[in-house]
Amino acid sequence: MGRNGGDVTVESLTALGATHVFGIPGQHALGLFDAIRRSDLSFVSSRVENNSVFAADGYARTTGEVGVVFCSTGPGALTALGALQEAYAACVPILMITSQIPRDGLGGARKGYLHQLDDQQASARNVTKTTAVVRDAAAIPGVLADAWAAAQEAPAGPVWVEIPQDVLLEDVTVPPVAGLTAAVPVPRRPRPEVAAEAARLLAAAQRPVILAGGGVRRSAGAPQALVALAAALDAPVISTSGGNGSIPLAHPLSAGAWIEDRYTTDLLDDADVLLAVGTSFGEVTSNYGTFAPRGRVIQVDAEARVLGSNHDVLGIHADAAAALTDLAAALPGAGEPGPRRSGTRVAQDLRTRVQARLDAQDLAAEQRLLADLRAAVPDDTDTFWDMTIAAYWAWSAWDPRSGGFHTAQASGGLGPAFPSAIGAAVGTGRRTFAVTGDGGAMYSIAELATARQHDAEVTWLVIDDGGYGILREYMTGAFGAATATELARPDFVRLAEAFGIPVHAATPDTVGEIVAGTFTTSGPAVVVLPTVLRMFAPT
Repeated sequence: MGRNGGDVTVESLTALGATHVFGIPGQHALGLFDAIRRSDLSFVSSRVENNSVFAADGYARTTGEVGVVFCSTGPGALTALGALQEAYAACVPILMITSQIPRDGLGGARKGYLHQLDDQQASARNVTKTTAVVRDAAAIPGVLADAWAAAQEAPAGPVWVEIPQDVLLEDVTVPPVAGLTAAVPVPRRPRPEVAAEAARLLAAAQRPVILAGGGVRRSAGAPQALVALAAALDAPVISTSGGNGSIPLAHPLSAGAWIEDRYTTDLLDDADVLLAVGTSFGEVTSNYGTFAPRGRVIQVDAEARVLGSNHDVLGIHADAAAALTDLAAALPGAGEPGPRRSGTRVAQDLRTRVQARLDAQDLAAEQRLLADLRAAVPDDTDTFWDMTIAAYWAWSAWDPRSGGFHTAQASGGLGPAFPSAIGAAVGTGRRTFAVTGDGGAMYSIAELATARQHDAEVTWLVIDDGGYGILREYMTGAFGAATATELARPDFVRLAEAFGIPVHAATPDTVGEIVAGTFTTSGPAVVVLPTVLRMFAPT
């Protein structure tokens, strides 16, 4: 048979460097999936489109590559939008290729095609960087190359390309795609005069503080540049929840990641110069709007819309690594530093006071669980945390060490941890670790089949507290009682067994040992821990 638009698509992805594709077949997308059969691409079959995107998200976060998803028209495409919101908010490069109805139905014509939407592309615009519709197979290579580059250009994020069913199935005369390349994103550097002014402010500061956001972790080389600049300034570094791991928690200048603690907010408020890198001062980072800086704020971000969005700042529109490097280089000529307090002493004092506050509460079980899990999981493991009480603790208490720390905190939806961990395990070939509550587990429970089918090296810890635990706490605190938070749920042990996956029932006393044991095995493993955890008191 001849080549068709599906072949051109697959050839283009291969030429761009793709090796894996995530997704679910659909009627209008069959040309894509048939073409995979004639390629070297590895296909990872999920059970829900949303989870396909989460898997591609985990793949992209851990491999540094673009995560590619094939998806069908209408219901399939719409089901993927929630996961795309997380990728968009967390700046994860994903290329979403969806099918479309035949070309004669585009533009809102009421042809009555299955899955037809008036404007499918419009649905995607709110959660993607760019969208495009391909109307001729000859345009596929160029459109995909542009999308591939856009997905990676800082701030990275998901992009959306639609290819109608008839374009995918029609025979083509386009030569086989070879040598296709995408523009290599060039890190945005700060303007020299802005870097010089920021360096002047930092050099003269007596109480400098650095706030490291998720943009630092996402920018290649930025964590190392952050540590070097902090050392040059002798400045304590506070990490946001998304930035946890930007500086090793054991580093003397690390003031921790307890961003929701009042002691931390007070230190940020008191800085005479605060350098914030890769953060928008959002709801959690601002300790729910209570952050009120009294000094100068220098804000660095690759996303121009972030600059000054919440506070008056000296804005530096630049990639985190480039900005941190240029600021450090500009310091020697920025003026003589004045008297400056010890950043190490300030960082140590903050960590001590935060720990004392925690120790004064009845939270020994929660602190022990995090400590036992940290001891059980190898240092270089990529960990994935759903929106569950254990994860809310992990935002601040988990020490990523040399592994990746990945949360759903960017958009705050339920269910990403397990499918993301599957995608990461497929991409890296290393065992990953996912933590989910019983409520969030039901969003991705079908991916037990995916984990088994692809023999993914993933350990999934399900913490079963009988409901939406964090919402239970929020509602009880706000209204004195919780409504609609208690859940019927399956026997997770027997359910995992039904998929042929090794599963272990744990207790708070045994969970660390059991999780550690799964890292000596191969293939997927599930650990179920029935327990009710509590949040630390709000400050």
